[in-house]
Parts: sequence; C-alpha cells; structure tokens
Amino acid sequence: MTKSSKLKIFNDPIYGFIRIPDPLIFDLIEDPYFQRLRRISQMGLSYLVFPGAHHTRFHHALGSMHLMMKAVQLLKDKGVDITEEESLSLLIAILLHDIGHGPFSHAMENSLVEGTSHEFISLYFMELLNVKFNGSLTMAIEIFTGSYPKKFLNELVCSQLDMDRLDYLKRDSFYTGVAEGNINAERLITMLNVVDGHLVVEKKGLYPVEKFLMARRFMYWQVYLHKTGLVAEQLLINILRRAKELVKQGVKLNASRALTFFLVNTIDQSKFNETVLTNFALLDDVDIMSAIKEWSAHPDYVLSNLCTRILNRKLLKIKLRDHPINKEKFNKYLDKFRKDKELTEAEAKYFVFQGQIENTVYNHQKQLIRILHKNGNVSDIASVSDDLNLSSLSNKTTKFYLCFPKD
Repeated sequence: MTKSSKLKIFNDPIYGFIRIPDPLIFDLIEDPYFQRLRRISQMGLSYLVFPGAHHTRFHHALGSMHLMMKAVQLLKDKGVDITEEESLSLLIAILLHDIGHGPFSHAMENSLVEGTSHEFISLYFMELLNVKFNGSLTMAIEIFTGSYPKKFLNELVCSQLDMDRLDYLKRDSFYTGVAEGNINAERLITMLNVVDGHLVVEKKGLYPVEKFLMARRFMYWQVYLHKTGLVAEQLLINILRRAKELVKQGVKLNASRALTFFLVNTIDQSKFNETVLTNFALLDDVDIMSAIKEWSAHPDYVLSNLCTRILNRKLLKIKLRDHPINKEKFNKYLDKFRKDKELTEAEAKYFVFQGQIENTVYNHQKQLIRILHKNGNVSDIASVSDDLNLSSLSNKTTKFYLCFPKD
C-alpha cells in the first residue's frame, strides 16, 4: 500500500489541535469508508431546532480519539499496564466506533437496514478494513466487541463513562448552544484509574461525574429528544417508508443508485453482506436530501407533502404526555385529516400517528460507574452520591407523543 506523510494535525473548535499519532491512523482516516463520515450529520435533523448543529460524525470521531489519547497517557502515567499495541488499538476502536452510522445518524437507524444497529454495521466495516490493512485491526476489533481480556479497554470505548459520551456531550453542547450540556471532559479523564481490571473514577472525581450525568439528562430532554426534532425525524422515517411502499407498487422514483438499492431490496441483518455494505458505504445525507427535493414534486400526495414539510420546515404539531395517548383523541385527529384530504386511513396515518420515547440516564444494571475510595474500596456511584438522586436517574423515563398536521 502506498503511504505518504502521515503525521498531520486537525484544528478542532473544541480541543484545538488534534494530532494524528500513527501512520495507520492516518491511513484509516484517509480511507473512503471513513471520509464518508464528513457527509453524515452528527445530530440528524436537529439543525431544524438548533441552527448551529451541522457538525458531522467525522468531527466526533476525531474528538473521541483525541480524548482517548489523553486517557491512555493518563492511565500509563498512573502505572496502568497498557502496551503500545493496545494503545494504538484503542485509538482505532474509538476512531471507528461510529463508522456504521447511516444518513442523518440515529434518525434513520433500522430504516434502511431493518432491525440492524449501527454498531453491527460498524463492526462489519472494521472487519473489512482489517482485511484491507492486513490484520492490523484485529486487537481493535476485540476491544470494540469486548472480547479482549483487559475489560477496562472496552470500557474506555463503550461504557456509561466512555470517550464517546464525553466527546458528544461537549461537542453537541457547543454546536447547539445548550450550555447545560457542557462538561469538563479533560477533568473527568484525570480522575480515571483501573482497579481489578475495570475502569474506576477516583473519589475526588465524584462531583464531575455527577455533573456529567446531569448534563446527559439535560441534553437528552432538551436536545436529543426535543419534540420538534423528534417529529422531524419521524417525518423522515415516514418518507422512506412511503417511498419503499410506492416502489413495491411499481412506481418509479428518482434517487441515487445507492438509495435505490435500499428502496428496491428489503434488507435485514440476516441478509447483510459485502454487497449490501458496499451500497451502504455510498449512502450519506446528500442522497437523502437530494431525493427529498426530487420527491417533493412527485404526484403522490403523501410522499410529496411529507418531503415538502421537511424542506420548508412545515412540520407536524406534536403533543407530549406522561401517559398513553387517548385512543378517541387519536381517532378524532385521524378521521378529520383523512376526510379533509380525502385519503385512505393508511395514507392518513403517515401524518397522524403516535409513539413513545424512553431514556435512562444511568443504567446501573448494565455497566456501573465505579468510584474508587481512598482506602481502596470500590463502589457504585449510585451508593456514594449524596447531592444527586441517582436512584431516580436510574429509572426509565417514558413519554408518549401524538403527531398531527397543524393545518
């Protein structure tokens, strides 16, 4: 493989200069699979609510790698045994952890490829890259999947206090202008250590961790699950669903070659292969927005109207409730819109629909955030925190929504 000068520097608005520490990292960033992330938005359609939220998965991947470099060096300085190969593999794992995201990130997950998470697709990408790079990603894949013996390495990549979360909270807070999400990631990293093979936070880092958890709660309810962003994402999902339905009926829709592949073929995890991945790798936000612009003039009322609503930000009205939506109320909105627009019930349900959203800030039944006391004991943060009611944050919060046209 031809190699060029590798040790480049990226100027990041969050952390300043981010250096590329190894030629392999540079080659992975240069690969078309990774370059595609420049065209995948980090926060989907959130820019319809927060105009500055146009940053990409490319930004986030580099930022996460930067924090990982700091974490690795800090742990080494504290005497934690991390070899050079493990260090490089950690950087590769965090760099590629989101490479499997499709257009508009989480907004269209499970839509293009049914019942398939971005983590599954990320792993597929990594396995192909491992072949391309002569097995040099093997350890990174083991760390990513959690099969590597040193569990704390996986916890740095994927846990409730990992480099992924530290970066996206700080980055998304910056680009949305929501100050409540801003965290001191560097401060948190200095509090990390390893005990009995697991990542821990020293007791003096208790309050920064509490702030991190509260910031995550604020960002989810104020930003990630913002009701306007939620209805925009549901419209996007319905656009793709309607397009697939029309294609099955033999209706011709103009779209890019890659998008057409997923409109014509029903793909799930069992059918995911290298051909599917090749087409998936060609997909980005541009394909979707180009199709939406094209379909906004389509004679099918449902498809064209949905597309126009996204383009012109004429979104549906959404009502959020703490309890399930009354069936009679739902039927009232559905029947009125169906009669007004002379649609079938199935067509009207593209515009009048209900659902629910869930969030758990701290899942103590999954991976714990461990606090290291001065006497060497380790305990779950939920049993240590005094100012933060972590028991309530550990409960799943569910909200129910009803969407319908304002007009």
